[in-house]
Amino acid sequence: MLVLLSPAKSLDFETPAPVKKFSEPELLAHSAKLMTTVKKLSPAELCKLMSISEKLGQLNFERNQVWKKSHTLANSKQCLFAFQGDVYQGMKAETMSSTQVTFCNKHVRILSGLYGVLRPLDLMQPYRLEMGTRLVTKSGARLYDFWDAEILNLLSAQLKKQKSKLIINLASNEYSTAAKLKQMDAKVVAPVFKDWKNGQYKLISFFAKKARGTMTRFIVDNKITNAKDLEGFDYDGYQFNASMSGELTPTFTRKA
Repeated sequence: MLVLLSPAKSLDFETPAPVKKFSEPELLAHSAKLMTTVKKLSPAELCKLMSISEKLGQLNFERNQVWKKSHTLANSKQCLFAFQGDVYQGMKAETMSSTQVTFCNKHVRILSGLYGVLRPLDLMQPYRLEMGTRLVTKSGARLYDFWDAEILNLLSAQLKKQKSKLIINLASNEYSTAAKLKQMDAKVVAPVFKDWKNGQYKLISFFAKKARGTMTRFIVDNKITNAKDLEGFDYDGYQFNASMSGELTPTFTRKA
């Protein structure tokens, strides 16, 4: 089983990772090729490309210029502990035991505009490049064109290695689109999280993002490898709602 997550824009490269184990991203050669295009973009061009402020444009220009294909603990950090943001706050990876980190590294995959696919212990350097970016490369006009079937092929190979045909998709549409999940020989389960508001259950983005991380932690805590066991998810007040669920869309609701 593989659990798919989106990355985060917020990063922490100041706090030391609680583990020393690390690995190299499997699609790093593609990342380096992509970065040759990204490095040519000025701060102003980055601002326009990603609709970010001048301050962020300058920050990411500087990040791009120092990015190297060689990833070491001196210039990189394990992505599980580098990413911050709603999903990763919900996961609380810094409190995982070594056994939990090992399980997480085997079953969780983080989709990335720059790295394609990251295992939790893969090293990454600071970057910002959303998967939906309209970045022109020799492959086409968008990052989706650049990655083409690379992400699909890698995930398929990893599922085959695990002798599994189950994906728990907790990534956003922007990122899961890049994985071409409909072409994958796998059962794709996409949990839904809704909160009570104004007399009905609604999908509220902020809460849903955190819940994706919280469910990932639930999966890790309980070493879950089949979809049925997801129904036991009860972290942060969520409960399985059978009446609102479909076979591939188990829905979890919460009243504040």
